[in-house]
Amino acid sequence: MEQLVKIKIDTVTLVGVMGMPERATGVVLFAHGSGSSRLSPRNTYVATVLQQAGIGTLLFVLLTSEEDRVYERRFDINLLAKRLVQATDWLASRSEAQGKGLGYFGASTGAAAALQGAARQGTNIKAVVSRGGRPDLAMPFLEKVLAPTLLIVGGLDSDVLELNNLAFNRLAAVKELAVVPGATHLFEEPGTLACAVAIAIKTLVPEGTDFVTVEINLKFLAAVREGVVRAEARAIPQDERKIAGEADVFSGDVKVAQFKAFFIVKKRPD
Repeated sequence: MEQLVKIKIDTVTLVGVMGMPERATGVVLFAHGSGSSRLSPRNTYVATVLQQAGIGTLLFVLLTSEEDRVYERRFDINLLAKRLVQATDWLASRSEAQGKGLGYFGASTGAAAALQGAARQGTNIKAVVSRGGRPDLAMPFLEKVLAPTLLIVGGLDSDVLELNNLAFNRLAAVKELAVVPGATHLFEEPGTLACAVAIAIKTLVPEGTDFVTVEINLKFLAAVREGVVRAEARAIPQDERKIAGEADVFSGDVKVAQFKAFFIVKKRPD
């Protein structure tokens, strides 16, 4: 179930969408990067897949629309990280998040904000995932990150891959660098985003959870020009946390993307 939320931080109010599936095992906060949006098809797709895998999501932007018009603000990692930490504290105080592990998912400059935020939050953050991110922009904080960290980079995104390698060497926590063959910076090539998300889920599910992606397919059908996108998801929970799901993403009346997935997510007995 998704709901619109408003997060008051200092003098600004950030708008987001929180999706909390029944029996959610954790909640992932999305740290959007420069020029990104909580309404982009990629962000909506990733959040929908995570929800179908039993993980709650909080999609929101770290800047107001006025702030985002100032290009330099998009690269103010200190500000982005501060907002992310404050949003994390807001989420942790809500009943929906009680007893659930929290994680970060960042792209572009949002990945740097996620890592700096994780360094400040310590053991409160259970996992960090960067997709096509710039973790190098958080270099002074990388050795302080305690959460297991996954850096996902497109195999054709050579410059960003080099920067991720530098950041990877600085990280002191449990870490992994995953390269998706044939993917460029935005993972727009067929199947590459689905591959990245499948890799990410294995990091974001809580410790003691078995996760298997049996099948996952993504197809982009049209470009999004403007306005709001929406996702219509259909999930069919089965025995032992088996989940078959489909989702269509629309821009207006035009279907811009669709995917099908089948997961097995099972908590091991205590």
